[in-house]
Amino acid sequence: MKLGIIGLPNVGKSTLFNSLTKAGAESANYPFCTIDPNIGVVAVPDERLKLLGDMYHSKKVTPAVIEFVDIAGLVKGASKGEGLGNQFLSNIREVDAIVHVVRCFEDTNVVHVDGSVNPLRDIETINLELIFADLEVLERRIAKVAKTARMDKTAAKELALLERVKAHLESGKPAKTVETEDEDELAILKECNLLTYKPVIYAANVGEDDLADDGASNAMVAEVKKLAASEHSEAFVICAQIEQEISELEDDEKAMFLEDMGLAESGLEKLVRASYKLLGLMSFLTAGEDETRAWTIKIGTKAPQAAGKIHSDFERGFIKAEVVNYKDLLEQGSLAAAREKGLVGMEGKDYVVKDGDVILFRFNV
Repeated sequence: MKLGIIGLPNVGKSTLFNSLTKAGAESANYPFCTIDPNIGVVAVPDERLKLLGDMYHSKKVTPAVIEFVDIAGLVKGASKGEGLGNQFLSNIREVDAIVHVVRCFEDTNVVHVDGSVNPLRDIETINLELIFADLEVLERRIAKVAKTARMDKTAAKELALLERVKAHLESGKPAKTVETEDEDELAILKECNLLTYKPVIYAANVGEDDLADDGASNAMVAEVKKLAASEHSEAFVICAQIEQEISELEDDEKAMFLEDMGLAESGLEKLVRASYKLLGLMSFLTAGEDETRAWTIKIGTKAPQAAGKIHSDFERGFIKAEVVNYKDLLEQGSLAAAREKGLVGMEGKDYVVKDGDVILFRFNV
């Protein structure tokens, strides 16, 4: 999973990226301190892995990972080359979802490019730049498809859709709110790889005082959450500065720090939960003496396709999947004990994998 972190300059993007990845992207109180898109790979926190790894005395424990791309602060006119311009917009095209960091704190020591803090205005500024960039892509595609549309019904259908999407964008609405009429139109829209078609997670960046109640008393956070709900996006509250402090601690110190702050989970855990929910993802597990590992799949994936995540041979030669819930496995202390209690199922090709399933695949190639 690849997530792109975007936002206006000085909203806390690079600070958040640093805290998530410990990659050390330069963070300073001026725009464009991130010149190239910084990339960091982060392990997905998953307590189940440690417990299973301890039980099996695994030589290796491998978590699922998320790749974060930190993209330089966008400004008005970015799609036309303002600031550091549209070179950064092209970096966003490669991600699965966008994490849009929005400033929801007042601080006279941190300048705002528009002179005041207004989350909805800031979101609109970024969204308009994404729309302008998408319109350029659409205009090029329309010009190409128009050449064959008179003689080709398929091209004519695509052209009609592209022109409808273009009008939709010109009215200031993102591509993801376009209504498609059938699977063919949906496939074309996905193929266009438009920025405003990508799922969005809003990270409402608040001051430390607003963190304990999860931003409940912050009117700016309420606005961001309301907007997110209206467009079927996700939103979560974070204090990038606190996250950076947490990232510098050892694991046991992190737990104590979070407890002292009155927090149930870190910002990374909130972000992982929001992104998995938004993208319809979950994890199944494999466990043994050599390795215990988490595998990320789409919700609704059947056993053979889940096996294919491990190796194409597993899917090709799939016979059965031996499945047990991780809680049952931990409670029984071994797979053999779980089998004796009837807690292990032998599942076939139509079995839909569940979150937290521990699976042993049987295959023959």
